[in-house]
Amino acid sequence: MTHALDAPLKKTPLHSRHRTSGARMVAFGGWEMPIEYSGIAVEHLAVRQRAGVFDVSHMGEIEIAGDQALEAVQMISCNDASRLAAGQAQYSGLLTSRGTFVDDLLVYRLAPRHFLLVVNASHIDRDYAHIVEHIKPVGDAVAVDASGRYALIAIQGPQALPTLQPLTGVDLTALKYYWFAHGEVANVRATISRTGYTGEDGFEIFVAPQSADRVWLALLDQGREVGVIPCGLGARDTLRLEAGMRLHGNDIDESTTVLEADLGWIVGWGKPDFL
Repeated sequence: MTHALDAPLKKTPLHSRHRTSGARMVAFGGWEMPIEYSGIAVEHLAVRQRAGVFDVSHMGEIEIAGDQALEAVQMISCNDASRLAAGQAQYSGLLTSRGTFVDDLLVYRLAPRHFLLVVNASHIDRDYAHIVEHIKPVGDAVAVDASGRYALIAIQGPQALPTLQPLTGVDLTALKYYWFAHGEVANVRATISRTGYTGEDGFEIFVAPQSADRVWLALLDQGREVGVIPCGLGARDTLRLEAGMRLHGNDIDESTTVLEADLGWIVGWGKPDFL
């Protein structure tokens, strides 16, 4: 979980909140992040039995837009993005020409010609350079590193929906798994995605960085009576491992093919040529 301090650590918009709340902080992927609040086992079980709230604002966001945005995403992402409707997301991979992983990612179709790619924190610069280089031949498509525009908060567990629903006008019961909707959370603009990295039902909430603390506190306050607690990266790792989800740099990397990772289901085998 920890990494050598080669450069000053980046901080998420919730860094001060973690510090004042007593989280144990560590270096992770070039960021100073909370690894635990009340203990990894306690937080793990809270997510399985009730719900936990995670700061995942260290993740990277890269937007691709233009008349050939779909073709660009199809070229650099192994899954078939043409199957996505606006408001839908999919798990995919950025691959080398050998079929091994540059990174894994989520692809969100914001509009017919506008996509959002969520990539791992430690690979943002490398992924962005990879994407820019390989969409050049496509035509009218531009990639922008939009990571600074977003904070990302996850609420995961059986109590995630009843905790989040009073804070938003979006009908969460109508939001299918791997779909998202735009609205408000705690009276701030947000995009709510029914996705997660724990093996539990839950949501990931994109907000402007300046709104992150308001949403974080609102979720914890709303869920206090049912035992919703803040959680760190330690529990996030044990939860994803228990659920059989891959972690780049541990389970998959540039020496691992999609098939070796048992992820052949994220490949659009019938789509046009792709990297």
